Amino acid sequence: MYDPKILGFLCNWCSYAGADLAGVSRFNYPPNLRIIRVMCSGRIDPNFILTAFERGLDGVLVAGCHPGECHYISGNYHTKYKFLITKKILEKIGFNIKRLRLEWISAAEGKKFADMITEFTEELIKLGPSLVKSDRNLIKHFSDAKQICSDFRLRWLISRERDLVEIENAYGEKISEEKFKKLLDNIIETELIKVKILNLIEEKGLSAEEISSILKVPTEKVMEHLINLNDEHKVAFNIRNKTAVFIKEVGEVK
Repeated sequence: MYDPKILGFLCNWCSYAGADLAGVSRFNYPPNLRIIRVMCSGRIDPNFILTAFERGLDGVLVAGCHPGECHYISGNYHTKYKFLITKKILEKIGFNIKRLRLEWISAAEGKKFADMITEFTEELIKLGPSLVKSDRNLIKHFSDAKQICSDFRLRWLISRERDLVEIENAYGEKISEEKFKKLLDNIIETELIKVKILNLIEEKGLSAEEISSILKVPTEKVMEHLINLNDEHKVAFNIRNKTAVFIKEVGEVK
């Protein structure tokens, strides 16, 4: 029978202690989980999760203290929005987000921990093995996703998400959850297209029309991204048969 592999990022103060209590109390749960203990769930970067899935893990669990009980006051509030960003990225690349799970577990909730691992394992068995290692397109999508996690705008959102949504600025303003999600969608989609464009023109120059045809993105949208990439000194161009041909700027880091 298929035996899913699960990686769990557990905060030191609550969820790891909850897992320890489950063991001490001898609660039964499947042995599919491998744990990485972190001092705070807010320490988990989206790239950690993407790398785990890229390497073939069937499921990833992020577990921390209940909101309001974080040892570092607001760490798990940042976890909430990092988790949202990671889910949005996984959705954009066509990966099943049921393989990623966020849970709040206190040091006293050993039974809850055991039940949750049992439920998660059973759900992964129904989903079947991850296809990442056998699907070249999916592997490529994960590579693209990890690149956009280094984007300045996305990194800024990751660090400021709670301030934007839950805490008012000096003018008494804050962004609604709905507006934040729309902003997030737009940035992720934009950066994914830009990464795909850069990968396409890394070794061979292409026109905006050729890029548009390959990526199935409107030419005017491709041109808009190319202009921005040129302004960022990531793309150079020359003229071929009266047509602008774009290529990745020499020295641009992947």
